Amino acid sequence: MRTLPPVKGALVAAACALALLPAGAAQAGSGPAPAPGADRGATAMNAAPESDASEGSAQQARVCADAYQIGSTGHIKRKGHVIASVKQFYSPRCNRNYGYLYVWQSFRQKHPHWSTNIAVYDFKTHKLVGLRSWNRTKAASFWSYPADTVRHCTAARGVVRAPGDSKQNFAYSSKRC
Repeated sequence: MRTLPPVKGALVAAACALALLPAGAAQAGSGPAPAPGADRGATAMNAAPESDASEGSAQQARVCADAYQIGSTGHIKRKGHVIASVKQFYSPRCNRNYGYLYVWQSFRQKHPHWSTNIAVYDFKTHKLVGLRSWNRTKAASFWSYPADTVRHCTAARGVVRAPGDSKQNFAYSSKRC
């Protein structure tokens, strides 16, 4: 068996890792809050490649353009396979949180449609805030409405249910306080 030099092996490994990332997922930063006035690069409004007319679009959900990811991504699993990503975003300008859900292509290719919802879970009130729901959709990218939960501990919560499933598949992003 032929072995690759260390540099080529690292490049091949990196390329393979990138190939496993879901195409079209939100790509906003996940680090600490930016300095006031700092340019964040990718924003909620341009993070996901979606048209203004798409059913789960950031524009329809009124997502502020400076929103960026906070906390770590949650993954929805169905029958042992990851089918969607759940992220929480925060907008310093609008002082709001948002949930974001991306349904993976591997799931979309196997199902003609699905039902889904996305919201911000407020740990203080034990309620879903900014909830948006879709039935029989084929879209990949979904945003919650703005959630006035910045003063509370929160997480994004997303759900995906395939036709014929008796239960919903759900996940949370990490809890942020």
